[in-house]
Amino acid sequence: MLQTSILSPSVAFLLKTANANGTKDSISKLVSDLNSAKLEADVGNPDVLDMGLCLSFSRTQIFPIDEECDDPSVQMLDVVVAPPFVYLDQVKNSLTDRIEISAQNSWVGKGGAFTGEISVEQLKDIGCNWVILGHSERRHVIGEDDQFIGKKAAYALSQGLKASSLADVLFLMEHAVPSWDDVVIAYEPVWAIGTGKVATPLQAQEVHIAVRDWLKKNVSAEVASKTRIIYGGSVNGSNCSELAKQEDIDGFLVGGASLKVYFYCWA
Repeated sequence: MLQTSILSPSVAFLLKTANANGTKDSISKLVSDLNSAKLEADVGNPDVLDMGLCLSFSRTQIFPIDEECDDPSVQMLDVVVAPPFVYLDQVKNSLTDRIEISAQNSWVGKGGAFTGEISVEQLKDIGCNWVILGHSERRHVIGEDDQFIGKKAAYALSQGLKASSLADVLFLMEHAVPSWDDVVIAYEPVWAIGTGKVATPLQAQEVHIAVRDWLKKNVSAEVASKTRIIYGGSVNGSNCSELAKQEDIDGFLVGGASLKVYFYCWA
């Protein structure tokens, strides 16, 4: 299964997501660790590092990346953290400017009488420019289908938000994307999510090539060439190096490993 991310165009990207776990203290610790990491892309071809902070942590677990790389020849990673909604403001105010934040979900249209939902307008109001849409858990647990997710993505994009969704939604988004310059696509096999199993570098590369071919045929050769395609699914410090060497793997969508300091040391 594929997941797409609509992002600003740059060289390297990391999206970290934290699901429905955690506390204020655990989030703070994570932010502190992240702020102290170096955001360098010096292994293989890592363009994007996508880190997701799910609902599993506390406030003290979110961490500071202050140290910038002084060597202009070294590509810097684009890093985005996606904590639970209740911690978005805390994380945004604690992180260095080198790291952006993402919401894990948003409402399908303009805000209104939709109790419990978070609108795109509200996310923009707090300075959140990204949102993850169409994650497998939203599909399988909540029951969201491709059409609903496609509408979410189209609305988020129309309002200037950068969205993340599964690849199936690409077909529905084909005519809804205002600018493909802001799109990052993430391939995340469902069988690899949280299982410890990971696609081999060649398997992942084959899928990334297929996605790029789809873009070439359905959008344009220029978009296919420029669009960054990242890999997710049990990515960690032990396997990301070999994955990053593949020509069409431009970065990572990181889950559980993003909670470990050693992963950032590698990045």
